[in-house]
Amino acid sequence: MSASDHFILLSAITLAYTVFGMTGFGAAMVAVPILVHILPLEFAVPLILLMDIVATVSVALKSRRHVVLAELLRLLPSLLVGVLLGATILSRIKSGWLLIALGVFVLAMSARSFFMRRAAAQPIGWRWSVPAGMAGGIFSALFGTGGPVYTMYLARRLPDLEAFRATIAALIFLSAIARSGAFAVTGLLQEPLFTTALRCLPFCLLGLFAGSMLRRRVPPPMARNLLLALLSAGGLGAIYRGLSL
Repeated sequence: MSASDHFILLSAITLAYTVFGMTGFGAAMVAVPILVHILPLEFAVPLILLMDIVATVSVALKSRRHVVLAELLRLLPSLLVGVLLGATILSRIKSGWLLIALGVFVLAMSARSFFMRRAAAQPIGWRWSVPAGMAGGIFSALFGTGGPVYTMYLARRLPDLEAFRATIAALIFLSAIARSGAFAVTGLLQEPLFTTALRCLPFCLLGLFAGSMLRRRVPPPMARNLLLALLSAGGLGAIYRGLSL
């Protein structure tokens, strides 16, 4: 990579994990649409996966007492199937089409967040764990963006905020471990990836620290609007990049 590519890479990692530090999610949805302009999708997604393991492990460990194990057990079987399917697709399908799909997905999630009303969220039955786990696993493996799918399911299953936060953190961590295995099997984890990840790690930690500081100072509505703007720009950029390949 050129010097400008390195600058884009490290800036994207810092920005993405600043968002993660502020909100607890969204790192892949911010970083991947930026990184695909300088890296292949099949390299960018595993790179963010390695960063996610670092970012989520501390959250998952600190909040493990509040994890609702029953929900994890319902989601994991279909999640694992989805991860295997997504990793297989990522290693075989032309990246242009996947980038367009990524852009559409990010824009759809942004639009949903913009128009969503909290009062509209109604409880759902546990049988929704099968499609939620499958879809979340596929999008996690393809783009690292399964978090919104898990959130939509668990937000309607766990009204207690502490239980919700702990369970989603544990689920994303377990998803990251599952994706690591799937990427290893499909040949997506290679030595240059780990070298790049080590280079990015200090900037990931810097972003997490900055995000935790900003979380106390930036009003939630402003943080939400900034995130939606970033996601929308990234989604449009991913579609443009996919169409240009």
